[in-house]
Amino acid sequence: MDFVQIIALALLQGLTEFLPISSSAHLILLPILANWQDQGLAFDVAVHVGTLTAVVYYFRHTLRALIRDWWHSLIQRQQVGESRLAWAVGLGTIPVGLAGLLLGDFVETALRSPMVIAVTTIVFGLLLGWADWHGKRQREEHDIGWKDVLFIGLAQAIALIPGTSRSGITMTAGLMLGLTREAAARFSFLLSIPVIVLAGGLKTRDLVQSPLSVDWTALISGAVFSAISAYICIFLFLKMLERVGMWPFVIYRLILGAILLWLFL
Repeated sequence: MDFVQIIALALLQGLTEFLPISSSAHLILLPILANWQDQGLAFDVAVHVGTLTAVVYYFRHTLRALIRDWWHSLIQRQQVGESRLAWAVGLGTIPVGLAGLLLGDFVETALRSPMVIAVTTIVFGLLLGWADWHGKRQREEHDIGWKDVLFIGLAQAIALIPGTSRSGITMTAGLMLGLTREAAARFSFLLSIPVIVLAGGLKTRDLVQSPLSVDWTALISGAVFSAISAYICIFLFLKMLERVGMWPFVIYRLILGAILLWLFL
């Protein structure tokens, strides 16, 4: 990978990871459209680790309270402060963890295609628009129950399919349950943390044990640039979300899906 490719993919990942437009789809499509060799899953994981760094730093105060109160809830055997939300994040991660273990290899090999991305981009874009239009937008992330968490967690598992958008499908599920746009986005971002940790940890282990040479310079550079762009994206997205809503992203998904169908059908 040359430096231009590294920077382009890293910035793309950072800007799209937390927007409801599917970062994985863009990481697959850009090399195809630019006639670049596929960067491989190792680089994909590296830039996801960069976005993990960004979201952890952005929510560092919230995460400190979640971890503290979760630990106290274990000791006291009752809900303490933010422990309910901490348990919700853990429970919501289970479905995607199980789905990744069972279907990860199939997804990585069989579903990384432009046509799959085109269909999922359009279908789940329309679903996001419907949820944003019809959602009551009255609840906060602290108000959701265990059934709500499982519903969002199951939705997150669907995002293993490229083009679905992990953030998009979890925000869609949150809006369907009556969360405000900001609450749906915040819970989606918190849910991303354990998912990226698990995926990044497994792939890093595989890379370290692999006899093949690894371009660590490319991976580290990608992680740094994706972290910077992701932090800026989170900040601006949450600032603007209530004002602009989800429809700009829905329209973008419909246009992107239509272009992909025209190019690859």
